[in-house]
Amino acid sequence: MQVDLETDGASVEGLPRFQQGLFHARRLRQAGISLTALAVTGWVLALFVALFAPVSIWPVVLINCSSALFVLVAGLQSAWWVADWRAQALEEPAVDAPVAETGRYARLVERISEQIGAPVLWLCGWSLLALISIVEFWNLTLPAAAVGQSASIGAALGLALAFGLLVFERRLAQQTPAQWPEASALAQLCRVAIGCLLVSSMCLLFAGAESVWPLRLAVLIGLLPALVALEFLLRGVLSLFSPRQPLLEPRLIAQSFVAGLLRWPPQPLLALQHELHNRFGIDLRQIWAFTYMRRAFLPVLLVVLAVGWALTGVHEVPLHGRGIYERFGKPVEVFGPGLHAGLPWPLGRVLNVENGVVHELATSVSETAAPESASAEGPAPLIANRLWDASHVNDKSQVIASSSGDKQSFQIVNMDVRFVYRIGLTDQAALAATYHSADVPSLIRSTASRILVHEFASRTLDELLGEQRTSLADEIGRTVQADLNALDSGVEILATVVEAIHPPAGAANAYHGVQAAQIGAQALIARERGAASEQTNQALLQASMARDQAQATAREVNAGAQAANLRFVAEQKAYATAGRAFVLEQYLGQLSQGLAHAKLLILDHRLGADSAPTIDLRSFTLPADPSTPRKAVQ
Repeated sequence: MQVDLETDGASVEGLPRFQQGLFHARRLRQAGISLTALAVTGWVLALFVALFAPVSIWPVVLINCSSALFVLVAGLQSAWWVADWRAQALEEPAVDAPVAETGRYARLVERISEQIGAPVLWLCGWSLLALISIVEFWNLTLPAAAVGQSASIGAALGLALAFGLLVFERRLAQQTPAQWPEASALAQLCRVAIGCLLVSSMCLLFAGAESVWPLRLAVLIGLLPALVALEFLLRGVLSLFSPRQPLLEPRLIAQSFVAGLLRWPPQPLLALQHELHNRFGIDLRQIWAFTYMRRAFLPVLLVVLAVGWALTGVHEVPLHGRGIYERFGKPVEVFGPGLHAGLPWPLGRVLNVENGVVHELATSVSETAAPESASAEGPAPLIANRLWDASHVNDKSQVIASSSGDKQSFQIVNMDVRFVYRIGLTDQAALAATYHSADVPSLIRSTASRILVHEFASRTLDELLGEQRTSLADEIGRTVQADLNALDSGVEILATVVEAIHPPAGAANAYHGVQAAQIGAQALIARERGAASEQTNQALLQASMARDQAQATAREVNAGAQAANLRFVAEQKAYATAGRAFVLEQYLGQLSQGLAHAKLLILDHRLGADSAPTIDLRSFTLPADPSTPRKAVQ
């Protein structure tokens, strides 16, 4: 019950809480200063650790423990204001001395302190600090990592501090409400800090490179001081609507309903029942409805749990999936889409399997996040860039064959090979994919990598970029499907797509130069071969013409010789037959042929036997003109 100094001013000296007010204030001040130093140290350490290791467990643990200590310090300071008021109530009132004129800032602070009160401001300040710290360091995606020997040292220090707070909490719990009314509320706040320290220490002890749950638990334990700080903020805001009475004994503002739940056995409604009974005189135990609800709660809860457990045997299989029903751990049936009933969990369960869902898998493994889908109207996504001088997400380096003259070597190229697959549509394929393969994409990727190494080891880049590219994809798909069938994986390869084959990005320019030089050399070789072929054809043409000319000349000479031979034979036969007549005939013929175009005068006395030869000079023309003088010959 609160004491009013106006009416009960003389009787407060006999109350134990007023008699020990000075002692309580001294103890609270010492404990508050010590815990404040520890909390500030942990808070500063958390900031420094977050600069160098932001994804480790240490910043979260230090911030949560420091926030719990800040909440406890807020409660201790709020209790100190009450104990200090009691200690001052026993002292003689001092005479108000005239106060000198102060500045505007001092008057503003004094006015705010009179209207709101310093206890409320300090309580809200500590609560805001704790709440903001927890929110800023909240991260449920911390990766597991090794913590080393420092985790054991930190856990030991946390347990030692928790033990010290436990001793302090036990001493507060032994105080009676008459001696110290605020001791019970402070003990509850101590349990909040003890719980955070214990859980954080356990998380440090069990943290490791393969354990994720200590990280999640270390983050989630920050909800406890955060809820208490949020409640303190709400209580501080609501206390502004209560009138300030300096002569009335103040009540502890830092009372937490959340901290009051940390008791055994848990009684969440006990505090509400006490408040209703003390403030309004309502006793919930006298209401028949609440009594009946308390008695029927356990049977109704058991019936609801039994019905809920029985309903775990009803399974819903989606349209795009199938379900493998296990009875006592043994698969007995493959369910299709729809509702199916079986034994409740854990006697029976259904494992979901895909039903005709098609997936695309790249042979390369990328640690980056999945690319976002590009809009149809916007620019093309980065994955569509197939330029050789750029690296791509799904590219994988592969060794292929290379030829340099008569020497065999190898070269490295980047390629993007994708497989389109699905789980087989038969029940046997669904069972095989579920029980024979722990990770279907990893199985396909490892099998495909082995097949690709074997297939590309004997092929050159020209073969990969030529007409064999389509047949190569089909051959790879058939080989991968054969290996998956041999493993009884239940996976069906629908298509194999060779998206891109190109040299590595760093060697793209050099490869362009090599290709240009190779193309130039091939062009020169083709040009020289053409010139040589042209000269060869020209020589063959000339030789053929010379041979034909020689054959024609030889044939002509041969024909002339044959004609002369035939004429000679004929003349021999004619001479043998005619004798000298033939000779004379030949003579005359040759003579007439020789003198056919000559202007001659023939004198022969044998032309006419009876008359003397005469000459007709009328038709005769002299060979030279006698009237024309001849030129002198020099």
